[in-house]
Amino acid sequence: MNTAHPLLQLVQQQELLSQLNALSTLPRPVLGQVVSLPNHAIGTPHRHPWAQLSYAIKGVLTVETAAGQFVAPPTRAVLVPPEVEHGVHCPAHTVIRSLYIDAQYLPWQHCQVLDIDPLLRELIVAFGLLPVEYDEHGADGRLVAVLLDRLIQAKPSDLMLPWPTDARLTELCRYLASQPDCRLPLSHFSAQLAVSDKTLSRAFKQDTGMSFRQWRQRSRLLAALPLLERGERITDVALACGYDSLSAFIAAFKALLGKPPGEYLVK
Repeated sequence: MNTAHPLLQLVQQQELLSQLNALSTLPRPVLGQVVSLPNHAIGTPHRHPWAQLSYAIKGVLTVETAAGQFVAPPTRAVLVPPEVEHGVHCPAHTVIRSLYIDAQYLPWQHCQVLDIDPLLRELIVAFGLLPVEYDEHGADGRLVAVLLDRLIQAKPSDLMLPWPTDARLTELCRYLASQPDCRLPLSHFSAQLAVSDKTLSRAFKQDTGMSFRQWRQRSRLLAALPLLERGERITDVALACGYDSLSAFIAAFKALLGKPPGEYLVK
């Protein structure tokens, strides 16, 4: 749990970045020992020559890249490939386990959210207790082999919000992501941008792969996850995320996440 003062958090982040930057190669295929490599979220944009798995045992974390936001409650984790610039953000109560993984062991080329089943969760937790230079040919090495095998088999998830590259849309999308309760219609924003509704809708589809409505709904639902994980009432979360109808929020949540909000974060 990280409840340190913001200035101390920044110092911790910089110390961890210094530790990582000092490494030319990983001492083992996977690095992420709890004691010697503190698990702090690093919000400062950075990159490294190995893959990173960002996982929250408690809380909801967000990994941000130029491509978008990748959101992971405790049933998910974010896999960041080598050399992808990213920052990790989370509420103060979040408990993180970050694994740094030699690129040759993972097939992915793009950042993505992965499902974390109960077995994989326990493997991640158990790995954090191993020494940095664990015995690759003993029981610890076998645990790591199973962890990597299960990770490769993990299913991808849709908990990602794409950022546009069109400069006209960037400010709009950042605003909507920061204000999930905003109920202003498409026509309001098209008027601000001095374009027609049709033009703005087409630009959204071309640049994000989603319609304006789909993008805003995805943004609202991802914004709901930290509130739900924090224990807030579902009705209050629905209102905070721009829904007038509780039933509409539950239906949209289930359509994206496969379960209604009351069941989604149940361990």
